[in-house]
Amino acid sequence: MVSPAHEHAFLGNGRGAALVDCRGAIDWLCLPRFDSPACFAALLGRPEHGGWWLAPAGGTARTRQRYRGDTLIVDTEMECGDGRVVVSDCMPTDRDCAELVRVVHGTAGRVRMRSRFRPRFGYGRQRPEFARRGGVVLASGDDQAVALDASVPLRIEEDGEVIAEFDIGPGERVTFAMTLDARSPPDPPLDPEAALESCHRWWCDWAARCRYEGPWRDAVVRSLLTLKGLIYEPSGGIVAAPTTSLPEVPGGVRNWDYRYCWLRDAAFSLLALLGTGYRDEARKWRDWLVRSVRDDPFTMHVLYRVDGSTELEERELDWLPGHRDSRPVRIGNGASAQLQLDTRGQVMDVLHLARQSGLEIADEAWDLQVALLDELTERWREPDHGIWEMRGDPAHFVHSKAMAWVAFDRGLRAARERRVDGPTDAWRRTCEAIREDIMRHGFDRERGVFVQRYGAPDLDASLLLLPLVGFVAPDSPEARATTEAIRGELCLPDSGGLLRRYRNDIEVDGLPGHEGAFLPCSFWLVDNLALSGCLDEAKALFERLLTLRNHVGLLAEEWHAEHGVLGNLPLALTHVGLVNSARILADVQRGQGRPSVPTRSDEGAEALLAEQEPHRGSRS
Repeated sequence: MVSPAHEHAFLGNGRGAALVDCRGAIDWLCLPRFDSPACFAALLGRPEHGGWWLAPAGGTARTRQRYRGDTLIVDTEMECGDGRVVVSDCMPTDRDCAELVRVVHGTAGRVRMRSRFRPRFGYGRQRPEFARRGGVVLASGDDQAVALDASVPLRIEEDGEVIAEFDIGPGERVTFAMTLDARSPPDPPLDPEAALESCHRWWCDWAARCRYEGPWRDAVVRSLLTLKGLIYEPSGGIVAAPTTSLPEVPGGVRNWDYRYCWLRDAAFSLLALLGTGYRDEARKWRDWLVRSVRDDPFTMHVLYRVDGSTELEERELDWLPGHRDSRPVRIGNGASAQLQLDTRGQVMDVLHLARQSGLEIADEAWDLQVALLDELTERWREPDHGIWEMRGDPAHFVHSKAMAWVAFDRGLRAARERRVDGPTDAWRRTCEAIREDIMRHGFDRERGVFVQRYGAPDLDASLLLLPLVGFVAPDSPEARATTEAIRGELCLPDSGGLLRRYRNDIEVDGLPGHEGAFLPCSFWLVDNLALSGCLDEAKALFERLLTLRNHVGLLAEEWHAEHGVLGNLPLALTHVGLVNSARILADVQRGQGRPSVPTRSDEGAEALLAEQEPHRGSRS
């Protein structure tokens, strides 16, 4: 039986990712990249689809799992009638080392252990061919090969498993190491103990660079470590999650592949990294963004692979029954072909944040910004699929229009700072026209609130971003009224104040079924409450969100009172929300009223808004 997704810890090495549960089962592993076909896919099916199980042979009575300090090394303590052991798992950051290391430590009694290694390439579809070279077992398929080495004998079974059985007592250690693309044993042999120690030092050194010293520091550092683990080191891109098709509702069809880089997450991620001292990661993320978009800004995609490519055809894997029997299992993501106008604003915002924080912008980035504004001048009036990538017909979403306003806002500021040349008079006219259009068609004057889309009364949690990007002030009547209306209409029952993204029964949603509370939206609510002066409410909601972390501090995409944790895990955007909300709360508590590094509603935005005061917050 495969454990629920939330009972897993996350392993990463800046290239691939794995999930290991509380019972010592690694039942998800993608190598050599986050978006590579999984060679352990039991998480989306059954044990027959591949995994690696390492536990007491007679079963486990009690387990405890935790990260080792400020690292992505996972220690799983297992206790049975005969004694106690600890299994330490990591994906070494040293590229010349193994991809996956497991070390068993005996701590009490004498325990009979069993390791069952079952690789299945191509998302569980292909059983590899096995061979032995000395004490190393090689497993090879059409496009992939792995080697398993161990300090105890390995036995190849007819059913395609590699078995190791051994006794271990106090002070004794047994090691395993898996390498990728190995058609022959590694030479020289790997040293798993040294790899574990090197990995520990590397993560501790990285975590020590964190500059955040406010409340909830442990939660912030754990979220930053998770984000670091989701960065594809060769390019600097950050994947949304290391998993695919973990359902938003058990048994439902809202199951998506998140192992890619979304442009709209860029500003949030960049702000979290810059605000906590990680300028190198922020610079690489910005550079990845420019490289990915600059070659053809007029066909900008919503998301990209970690190497910047755009081949993301969505397919269904019909041989996998899905996590918690949730079909279909999907790879690729059809949203990549949608028009989502807000991505243009997100890119402009990212470059603005980088510039404000002292990261210099190359000439090609300035050219990119001008090209984006030229395109957006022609297209901002078009309907699109919106921030939530609706599968229904395109619509005029207010968030999309507001992010188009952000694009011209940031372009005007770049011009004012003499950083970029462009038709500033035309940009200013377009900026004002977008604001007027939103106030005319996307603002309900009777209720005094912004709505999800033109011509409809529905609300949407993405409207909470309008104050955060500087479209309205957080303490303005419009922002306050919209926030309260969203809380009244989109708060999930029995959730303690958590928000849904929107009502799923609207026509533009385009899919059957419902979903739970989308956790990033609830962090945006924390930010709005804090910045509008409702600090106690903001802190209470933030503390509520902290209770939704799993046993090792990971946050998923959604939560539901009946079904618990839902969606892909860990979700970068949720952890980014935790970091940014903690920073905002800490700064508001210190009386600053805004984060201590530039934000998307900084003084520059306020100055530009003042120039447009006749339109700001107007209901007439």
